[in-house]
Amino acid sequence: MTGSDDGGFAFAPENREKAAAYIAKYPEGRQQSAVLPLLDLAQRQNGGWLSRAAIEHVAGMLEMPLIRVEEVVSFYVMLLERPVGKHVVWVCTTTPCWLRGSDGIVAKCREVLGVDFSETTEDGVFTLMEQECLGACCNAPMVQIDDDYYEDLTPESIEAILDAFKAGRTPAPGSQTGRRGSAPAGGLTTLTTLQREGSS
Repeated sequence: MTGSDDGGFAFAPENREKAAAYIAKYPEGRQQSAVLPLLDLAQRQNGGWLSRAAIEHVAGMLEMPLIRVEEVVSFYVMLLERPVGKHVVWVCTTTPCWLRGSDGIVAKCREVLGVDFSETTEDGVFTLMEQECLGACCNAPMVQIDDDYYEDLTPESIEAILDAFKAGRTPAPGSQTGRRGSAPAGGLTTLTTLQREGSS
């Protein structure tokens, strides 16, 4: 069943099996090392956030003091302690993304969704969040939506992405300009031809 602030939480049978597999990866006496994957599993089952009951359940499974689990939850920004929308839109606003136009991405997200950071749309579909760094600086500006990265964004492309999610579609993640990985935006400048093995 899923959890809530005023109800119980327990892993569904399939998630209990996954939790047991995570715990089994660690030596005897070190099971508490599985706290992050178990919290992530609980958050996914619980609709994208961790209720008090879910946190208590993980603490009980790992035989950890509740405060130790709460410390982990409060440290990692991807662990959320309040209900969120079906899709969580994390906009990176750190220096590389800012230099490449993240202000325009933020403005377009606010316009299209009608909410500000840490707010959820009235229909419960989107929560807009600010993130300090998502680690894709060379493909800035970028956002993370749920588990996927959308990179090389413009205000127009983020609007199209959000519109696709509104329509129930999941647009292709990655670079929105067709760039391959983190290759230069203007295309390859070195290693443009492959040399046969053994040739001079």
